Amino acid sequence: MKKRALAADDERFMRRALALAERGIGETNPNPPVGCVLVREGRVVGEGFHERAGSPHAEANALARAGGRASGATAYVTLEPCAPNPAKRTPPCAPRLVGAGVARVVFGARDFNPGVRGAGVRLLRAAGVEVMEGVCAAEAERLVAHFNTAMRNHRPFVALKAGMTLDGCTATSTGESKWITSAAQRNAARKLRRLFDGVLVGVETALHDDPMLLPSPRTRRPFARVVLDSKLRLPLDSKLVTSARRHPLIVVGADGAPRDRRQALEGKGAAVLLVPGRGGRVSIEAAVAALFDRSWRSLLVEGGSEVLGSFVRERLFDEMVIFRAPLVLGGRGSRPVVGGPNPAALADAARVKRASAETSATLRYGLGDPLALEVEVYERRPDARSRPEA
Repeated sequence: MKKRALAADDERFMRRALALAERGIGETNPNPPVGCVLVREGRVVGEGFHERAGSPHAEANALARAGGRASGATAYVTLEPCAPNPAKRTPPCAPRLVGAGVARVVFGARDFNPGVRGAGVRLLRAAGVEVMEGVCAAEAERLVAHFNTAMRNHRPFVALKAGMTLDGCTATSTGESKWITSAAQRNAARKLRRLFDGVLVGVETALHDDPMLLPSPRTRRPFARVVLDSKLRLPLDSKLVTSARRHPLIVVGADGAPRDRRQALEGKGAAVLLVPGRGGRVSIEAAVAALFDRSWRSLLVEGGSEVLGSFVRERLFDEMVIFRAPLVLGGRGSRPVVGGPNPAALADAARVKRASAETSATLRYGLGDPLALEVEVYERRPDARSRPEA
């Protein structure tokens, strides 16, 4: 009976910690959102969540509120408490929990950061703290899916987003695309951006639409706009460039891009990364690796068609988010949502599976009713051409 009661309490308090963690979604990037609840003798004595990158972690905020009442308490944390790591800007949490006299730690998901992975648990147990993991594991893992996927694969979590007609088109043969999707769908797509460290488009999309690529509502933490632009053709008077000093802009060009164009873009406040090219274009793999090296852990790729095709062809994506409009465009010349060379066989198709609203963070947080919005989310499945994951 006692075990069942304890299990029920563990789940109840962990769900409170998960609710707290959700309050940090969109602001903690590139770190994951985390919540913590401290419970002593069945009563909450302190709670907190990670509010933004560089600020105190969830455990630190909860301990500060609990004070001396943390001694002998149980800490419910959505993510494995971190151990000392020279790369971190904030003090580690596992030693803090030990120092405060916490008797028991219950957490939901493991942290796959190589500097943390398992170290927090080992430190706690070595200090005599009882540790239990895996409570509300599915919900906790969903919260940190972007971060942990990046840590396992050593590249950003990549989601491909597209608005398309029922027959898979994103524009007419003349390039007209405004607007295929509804105002509600476009608003949901701007909200979706907040879940990621940044949004990426190809230079053709930037030239055609002259977008700002900002999330709505705005984030207080840095949010990157990334443009793949092999020859650095992005106009200096474009909205992206003229806003670069206020909103981070990264232009990824190919090695050998004109030096004067690089200097001009950098003079306007843009960051320019030059990576190896392939067939006259930026190597997608090299671009993604360069962004990961600069601490970007998740990317929303919004197009255009050729860029989406490159990510699909290279299998460098984890999820697809489709905003489907009730239109049938037809015509052989209409532009497909995923471009690139024609595949030779069905075996070349990328395999995906439908994600339910319950298991997909992109639908669960901030987008509203997925059925009303005609939003579909698919997770990539491994296939013969998939890259091995760590």
